[in-house]
Amino acid sequence: MVSSQARSMLYKRFVENNAIDPKLYDKYIVKRGLRNSDGTGVMAGLTNICNVHGYVMDEGVKSPIQGQLIYRGYNIRDLVDNARKENRFAYEEIVYLLLMGDLPNKDELAAFRSMIAESRPLPAEFFEDMILKAPSKDIMNKIARSILALYSYDDDPENRSPEYEMATAISIISKMPNIMVSAYQVKRRSFDGESMFLHPLISDQSTAEMILSALRPDRKFTDEEAKLLDIMMVLHAEHGGGNNSTFSCRVLTSSGTDCYSAYSAAVGSLKGTRHGGANKKVSAMHECIKEHVHNWEDDDEIAAFLEKILRKEAFDGSGLIYGMGHAVYTLSDPRCEILKENAIKLAKGTEFEKEFRLLDAIERLTPELFARVKGNDKVMCANVDMYSGFVYRMLGIPEDLFTPMFAVSRMAGWCAHRFEELVTGKRIIRPAYKSVAGVKKYIPLAER
Repeated sequence: MVSSQARSMLYKRFVENNAIDPKLYDKYIVKRGLRNSDGTGVMAGLTNICNVHGYVMDEGVKSPIQGQLIYRGYNIRDLVDNARKENRFAYEEIVYLLLMGDLPNKDELAAFRSMIAESRPLPAEFFEDMILKAPSKDIMNKIARSILALYSYDDDPENRSPEYEMATAISIISKMPNIMVSAYQVKRRSFDGESMFLHPLISDQSTAEMILSALRPDRKFTDEEAKLLDIMMVLHAEHGGGNNSTFSCRVLTSSGTDCYSAYSAAVGSLKGTRHGGANKKVSAMHECIKEHVHNWEDDDEIAAFLEKILRKEAFDGSGLIYGMGHAVYTLSDPRCEILKENAIKLAKGTEFEKEFRLLDAIERLTPELFARVKGNDKVMCANVDMYSGFVYRMLGIPEDLFTPMFAVSRMAGWCAHRFEELVTGKRIIRPAYKSVAGVKKYIPLAER
């Protein structure tokens, strides 16, 4: 066993040898995080897949605008609203749109839905060998490992032909919900001391229906619940090429590696607390506010506690109101707006309505408090995470699956970006890092 003294020395060396003077980043004009000084992203590529629009640049000045999310030229608002108007599920249609480039007709959509349903079952012995025998406390970890494991069940995993890439993408998208639920059930039994139950798949269910049916012991859910989960999946299906997980997928794709490695890397990226895992922070903060604010209808009491959070006197000491602000969106996050509008429909008249009004108050009060406490007039809106955890709780989806649900939904976008990188990238992504280490003279071991 390593002694505490040895560990302390290793830790000291770790910090000393990995710290870089922040001033050097300014000296060498390093764009940390691939961000420009005004917070905008460094232009690293072009895409036909998605446009995330939250501000305009006019002669070097960043001007806020209402947020827009465009999938293959179609406004997300139009895609969601028309599906709701026609009272149908939309996620499978969005997957088709992202992969194929345009909306399907009725026959194409019916055939595609059948293809997804037929591809949901896992390979023979996969559940026993890859999930049951190697349980994980973290479902994202198990999803990433399962995607990598599918490589071993593929007869031609290095095939890069468009036909094979498309077929593999559809297969992985279809299997993701099954992998997620199976991994969760095994986690419950192995680590939570709870019963594990595994339902057979029902072939004519939509993806949202399949997830709710597989998660609930009695398999029962309402059409309204399934349609709300479907909207959640549509809103999380894609968000441009610059977000961390999608960029990770494109970086690995550019190296020439197989699709299983690229998609697994994207899952690993999304797991991070600065990316998809941020929804857990939002939920934890909401629980803290609910515990310390006695009257959820009192704006003054809510504002007083939010001010404590901003002053680093409450919650995690970060001074951040999680769920507020976004790297691109300024005046509004369209995903948040759509989710909020549909969430209240399910919450109204239930025990969740009071909590919904609390979240609405947090969203409404934070910008003014932030400006006053921080002395910063940054334009700020709520992002999709403000309400996503709340919706999942209404649907009975456990917190263990908040980020995995994000991954299941986003796989469609990752696949689309891999296709685009394969066809148009043609060059390995390799940004530069300047060495500031200097030169050292070698000292023989006996003289050190």
